[in-house]
Amino acid sequence: MALFGSKTKLPDTPAAPAPKPEVVQLAPVSTIRAEDRERLDAVRNRTADTLFRAADTFGPADPAALSSDAFRAEVNNAIRQTLQADPQAGFLKAADREWLINDLTAEMCGFGPLEPLLARDDISEIMVNGTGAIHLEIAGSMVQSDIRFRSEDALQRIAKRMVDETGRRVDTSSPICDARLKDGSRINVTLPPIAVDGTILTIRKFRKERLTLEQLVAAGSLSPEAMDVIAVIGRCRLNILISGGTGSGKTTLLNCVSSCIDERERIVTCEDTAELQLQLPHVVRMETRAENAEGTGEITMRQLVRNALRMRPRRIIVGEVRGEEAVDLINAMNTGHSGSMGTVHANDPRLALSRMEALIRTAKGYEAVPSLNIKRDLADSLDVIIQTEQLITGKRVVTHVTDVLRVEGETITTEDLIVYDHARGRHVGKGQLRPSFYRVAERYGLAERLAAALSALNMNAREP
Repeated sequence: MALFGSKTKLPDTPAAPAPKPEVVQLAPVSTIRAEDRERLDAVRNRTADTLFRAADTFGPADPAALSSDAFRAEVNNAIRQTLQADPQAGFLKAADREWLINDLTAEMCGFGPLEPLLARDDISEIMVNGTGAIHLEIAGSMVQSDIRFRSEDALQRIAKRMVDETGRRVDTSSPICDARLKDGSRINVTLPPIAVDGTILTIRKFRKERLTLEQLVAAGSLSPEAMDVIAVIGRCRLNILISGGTGSGKTTLLNCVSSCIDERERIVTCEDTAELQLQLPHVVRMETRAENAEGTGEITMRQLVRNALRMRPRRIIVGEVRGEEAVDLINAMNTGHSGSMGTVHANDPRLALSRMEALIRTAKGYEAVPSLNIKRDLADSLDVIIQTEQLITGKRVVTHVTDVLRVEGETITTEDLIVYDHARGRHVGKGQLRPSFYRVAERYGLAERLAAALSALNMNAREP
């Protein structure tokens, strides 16, 4: 008898090998001969070491003290003088010398080899794993670039510079840091020894152009009818929880839904790292703060949500619910702040509710609260759960729009209004025409639009 049940005959033909990531060439092309590559690297490392040791001779330690152009010009001139004084740099042709000067200037003044990647709007994620190849997400697909850092010291220097510009810190005593760049990009830095194979730097970039629900339709993330339903939900001040995995498009969808909100409403947002780009004129943004070197000064998400309640908000939006702030968000939804929203990491709407219950239990005093009580609070507060997913192809889609109903027995009952049919690649209805919030849509004059969209989706379900 087999140890784990009956024996299964393995197929004669081995499985196809897993596809490897595409390698894309993004680094500036040097004309240097292969046999001179080692000499070039030696000159580059020697020049960089010389300049960093003598940084005070060509400018202040803080580049912000001079305008960016003036500081770069000064650094550029110092690099030229250093190369000119190096007898071992004589083999460099003029084009290679300029390539090296630009490369070192970027490292001394900016973000080194990351600068061209940060400038591209089609790159959504930059993943640096030590001094190895830098991996990117482009148009939903993971690719491997030919760009890399010349050394661990250079990588740490750039990572720390990024963090320093945000007013936060990362060092051996505090080796993990989340921060936000001036352009809105979110960064995470993890230093050794926590990062075993060298510094890990992950950058989540956001499009400079703010997406709309119509653009999500054009991208295939939504159907026009599903867009209409979500637009009604956003306009009618329903409490919304957007659920999905990492990188599934939760924040993007939340930004798009915000375009449906009445511009006269005052919105207060609470985030760990500010990345929401709400398309509204009256938005107040708050961001958590890590403790300082003395271990004081921390501002938690729960403090932000509680403070938001005192700021006369019409709606409160929590960028990501992942702790005890779930209690205050649910209470806000249930005490006059209808239309509040948040995102949570979960793989389907049912798991999103379970996740919220688990997060509520992390709050002091809620550990022993009966599960039924928490479920009732969730059912009374939440109106709709919208689920997002990134498909194998890289495309991000809304997979569920789910109506949260009531508690029956020990379970929160829900009803899917819209689901994404993976086999047919389209959004379909589940037969409902009058969801629980239909009366609310009537008060806003949107009931006909809601019913028409759901009717069309239901027809899609019956079509082959």
